[in-house]
Amino acid sequence: MPNFPAAPEPAGHAVPPSPQHPCTPPEINQPTWDFAARRLLAKMLGEFAYEDIVRPVPAPSAAGDAWTLALDDGSSLGFRARRRAYGSWQVTPDTITLTPSAPSTEPPTTFGDPYAFLVRARTLLRLDGPTLGHLIHELSSTLAADARLDHHALTADVLADLDYAALEGHQTGHPWLVANKGRVGWSAADAAAWAPEARTRQRLPWLAAHTSLAEYRGTAGLEDPARLYAAELDPATRAAFDRILRERGLDPLRYLYLPVHPWQWDEIVLPLFAPALASGALVPLPADPDDRIPQQSIRTFLNLTRPDRHSVKLPLSVFNTTVWRGLPSDLSVAAPAVTAWIHSLRDGDPFLRDECRVVLLGEVASVTVRHPVYDGLPEVPYQYRELLGAIWREPLAGRLDPGERARTLASLLHVDPRGRSFTAELVARSGLTPEAWLRHLFAALLPPLLHFLYRYGTVFSPHGENTVVIFDERDVPVRLAVKDFVDDVNISSTPLPEHASMPDEVRAALLAEPPGFLTQFIHSGLFIGVFRYLSALCDDRLGVPEDEFWSLVRAEVLRHQARFPEDKERHRLFDLLTERIDRLCLNRNRLHADGYRDRPDRPGAVVHGTVPNPLHGP
Repeated sequence: MPNFPAAPEPAGHAVPPSPQHPCTPPEINQPTWDFAARRLLAKMLGEFAYEDIVRPVPAPSAAGDAWTLALDDGSSLGFRARRRAYGSWQVTPDTITLTPSAPSTEPPTTFGDPYAFLVRARTLLRLDGPTLGHLIHELSSTLAADARLDHHALTADVLADLDYAALEGHQTGHPWLVANKGRVGWSAADAAAWAPEARTRQRLPWLAAHTSLAEYRGTAGLEDPARLYAAELDPATRAAFDRILRERGLDPLRYLYLPVHPWQWDEIVLPLFAPALASGALVPLPADPDDRIPQQSIRTFLNLTRPDRHSVKLPLSVFNTTVWRGLPSDLSVAAPAVTAWIHSLRDGDPFLRDECRVVLLGEVASVTVRHPVYDGLPEVPYQYRELLGAIWREPLAGRLDPGERARTLASLLHVDPRGRSFTAELVARSGLTPEAWLRHLFAALLPPLLHFLYRYGTVFSPHGENTVVIFDERDVPVRLAVKDFVDDVNISSTPLPEHASMPDEVRAALLAEPPGFLTQFIHSGLFIGVFRYLSALCDDRLGVPEDEFWSLVRAEVLRHQARFPEDKERHRLFDLLTERIDRLCLNRNRLHADGYRDRPDRPGAVVHGTVPNPLHGP
């Protein structure tokens, strides 16, 4: 990496060789690509139908699960799909066929090309030219990543033996977003080096940032950055950093140290912070010797060499899923204060602390480096105010009891190449019936999330990547871990007594939402974003009817409400059991609301109509 001093190679460390000439990756072959493309097309049809972007109609003279969709050119797609909870659609990939436009006499043919679908349906989908072009780009990157995952896929029994860090590299991405691995800005070589599914161990170089540009914040015990660096850097590495500064005539006490993603250095820091590099306000430093690996969020790294050290979250100016994956400066500064407040709620509440024993992986320290020009221009695209910084997050290591193991909630949706469900594997290992295992799962996940909502008017965004399930030695779910506070914690805009002691810095950092919308974070993040897929999987592969699945979820909500009758007004205020809920749409945001346009603020959720709530009645 240019301009970074070389770091010594630790004994036994193997660095993957860089390719010296163009070559086709082994996963890019016709069978693998066709399989991934059919699956993506089925997902596209299902999620677009769920969000009311397209409206399939029952196929004439066919069984009840047969549907047809007319395309722009008069041709039509036929497919089989089951209607699921929240009015969603589960399309079977190998049933999709294309019928030519009349008066052709050609019979329907098997169809599995998502590109051809976009071309034939661009008017139906209301796609303008720029959006169509960028969407094809994102779909291509997503398919390439899916092909890599399929080519190297492991069976469910092998996956169940992996630890938390290793399992992350086998996840398939957001189940709701169609282009869930778009990563606009990355080349194929970048993806091979830095994508989670590449599972490539990396070492991160560091920067020294002068305090005229950089600001440090830490929670209690980490108020002094020296305490953080003592825990995160070996003495020899820290001494080498100080020596590099002194050799340039610079005072280490006037600088803050932070790791930087090498892609971000090359693409963003070197060109856009060039004046600061020229003046010595930013000084490149070598990599520390720890091996790290990216999590599903692509910008957060787990430490493999020293699992007791913090995870580190770094800005990455790559457009992925719904936003540019930078670090907003104001949120980075506020992250430790938000963590301290969330921890204070947990630590002062016997139910959360002693009964749930919920693990809150706090963002305990941050270095924020403001751009000297962009950060003073609120009208410029938001990604230019999220360019450089680092957040240190508490690791899972040391927070698990003997025999416990952790897996992201997203892993429960995984199905292996043989069709074996990862959840089915865990249920079999537990020795429990599927219904009993699900009761344990819901009892581990829901009580702490509901208690934060009802008692404190506070919600996390408990989607599959942020929510970590902790299992006992029999693979039975026993408790919950949550991460990503400053980006994904929201509070009630209705004043609550519990918010009176909230520090002003925290209040300014967190988004406030009306009570009716605050419940959407549990509905959309957990119930729609994870459970609607898990309920279908349990119906298909574990013999648990979908209605029974949702009855078990409802029973856990009611059980918690009965446990805290003193909060009955809050149960009504934050009502999760309404007959219908607003339909939040993630794909509409990209296709219609924002497209790929630059904007000064991060985009919000798109609401389109309502959907039936499976929790409304037994």
